[in-house]
Amino acid sequence: MSLVLDPAAQDLLFREARSANTFTDEPVTDEQVQAIYDLVKYGPTAFNQTPLRITLVRSPEARERLVAHMAEGNRPKTASAPLVAILSADNEFHEELPHLFPAAPQIKDIFFTERPVRENAAALNATLQAAYFIVGVRAAGLAAGPMTGFDFEGVRKEFLDDDHTPLMVVNIGRPGPDAWYPRSPRLEFDQVVTTI
Repeated sequence: MSLVLDPAAQDLLFREARSANTFTDEPVTDEQVQAIYDLVKYGPTAFNQTPLRITLVRSPEARERLVAHMAEGNRPKTASAPLVAILSADNEFHEELPHLFPAAPQIKDIFFTERPVRENAAALNATLQAAYFIVGVRAAGLAAGPMTGFDFEGVRKEFLDDDHTPLMVVNIGRPGPDAWYPRSPRLEFDQVVTTI
């Protein structure tokens, strides 16, 4: 059985897509980011909790502050990308549940009154949304360079607050010269899938 999605789109989103390490200086516009969000906002989360929050780093001053928190090898990438997004989990997502999950607005008070429960749910579901965000960046014809090599607590204190947990930093733009490392191997179907 073949996939319904056009092979060119399969390549764009998956087979040919790579994590970029260099970028051109072509800007990433607010319109492009809006289009990406308008596509990926339909990705699934438990109870439609949608805890992902996106902080766009555009100003030179904010970029400099962020670069200082990146791991040494990631600093040049973040310094040169046209746009950088800090993806975080909103641990107070439950406040939006009466609006986001109108089929059962009481879910907020049934499952999410305790902070540790919210933090676990937010981390899992926002990470799922982050994966959709990366695919959305690719769908826009851009390259994403997602990274977790940074000082998480430093980024939280510098850019977020106690209610938000940073998940990853994503460099976004058109790939520049020598943007790709050689593709690493992947596991085969029978190494991953078990039928019981």
